[in-house]
Amino acid sequence: MLYVEFKNSIRGISIEGINWTALLTLQAVLLPSLFGLMSGLTDDVPPIDIVLILYAAMGLLYIKAILEKNVISLIIIGAGFIGQSVLMALIFFK
Repeated sequence: MLYVEFKNSIRGISIEGINWTALLTLQAVLLPSLFGLMSGLTDDVPPIDIVLILYAAMGLLYIKAILEKNVISLIIIGAGFIGQSVLMALIFFK
C-alpha cells in the first residue's frame, strides 16, 4: 500500500517537473539570439516564423495552465513573456 502511494506521488512530481522544464526550455529558445543582438555579436534577428510559432505555443500553454489552475506554470510563462518582451524592447528601441 505504501509503496503504491509513494510510486504514484513520485510519478506526479516527475510529470510536473518535466512540464516545468519544458516550459523553461521553450522560453529559452530565443535567448541566445537576443543576447547576441544585444551584445553586437550578430546582426541576424530570429526568423519571424519561429518567433510566432513559439509565442503561439506559449499562448496555448498559458490557456492550458489557466484551465488547470496551475499557478507555477502561469508564473513561468508570464515571466517568460515579460522577459522576452523587455529584451526585444531593449534591442529594437535603443
